[in-house]
Amino acid sequence: QVQLVESGGGLVQAGGSLRLSCVASGRIFSINNMGWYRQAPGKQRELVARIVSGGSTNYADSVKGRFTISRDNAKNTVYLQMNSLKPEDTAVYYCNADIWDVSTWSNYWGQGTQVTVSS
Repeated sequence: QVQLVESGGGLVQAGGSLRLSCVASGRIFSINNMGWYRQAPGKQRELVARIVSGGSTNYADSVKGRFTISRDNAKNTVYLQMNSLKPEDTAVYYCNADIWDVSTWSNYWGQGTQVTVSS
């Protein structure tokens, strides 16, 4: 059974920083795309940032220049460094990954971690 577990969320003032982490565990043979999504109350889940196994990244326009995604393949971990946080960044942040677990690629989600930015 593959699991994604996020950590690092919390309450921060506008302009502050947080670092999210997501660790994948279980029967993992390979991980391709890893990413972060977020969902604010009353809104659809949206992509924040994504990184492929080779290191290429892409970001939502709203976070470019403020957020940085990175990964440690040896630790099956993806990070999201969030700087210059704004109240509109408040949401539940979810980790997502494409994982080769036994004999197929499957897409997995974490349980989410709350990020609240106060003005």
